[in-house]
Amino acid sequence: QVQLVESGGGLVQPGGSLKLSCAASGFDFSNYAMTWYRQGPGKGRERVAAINIYSAVRTYADAVKGRVFISRDNAKNMAFLEMSSLKTEDTAVYYCNVGYWESTPIFDWGQGTQVTVSS
Repeated sequence: QVQLVESGGGLVQPGGSLKLSCAASGFDFSNYAMTWYRQGPGKGRERVAAINIYSAVRTYADAVKGRVFISRDNAKNMAFLEMSSLKTEDTAVYYCNVGYWESTPIFDWGQGTQVTVSS
């Protein structure tokens, strides 16, 4: 059974940092590009960052460039999103998913992990 389990979210003050984790199972994680998404209150789901199979290419949304770093460990079937200089507008539920490069996600969404940036 395919599983994508996000963790690492929490409440942080503006300017703070978090590291999110995505644990994948039930499929060959190393066959796919990985993307982090987020959905803020009253907003649609948006792409945050993407990384290709062997970490040779990374892309970031304009809203987070310079403040986030995406990485993956294929041996552990895990991906990560390091975030710093967090802003209130980063408040959202963060999700991970996989697919072919610049394509749509292929699996059902997990529960996500809540990131709340507030003083």
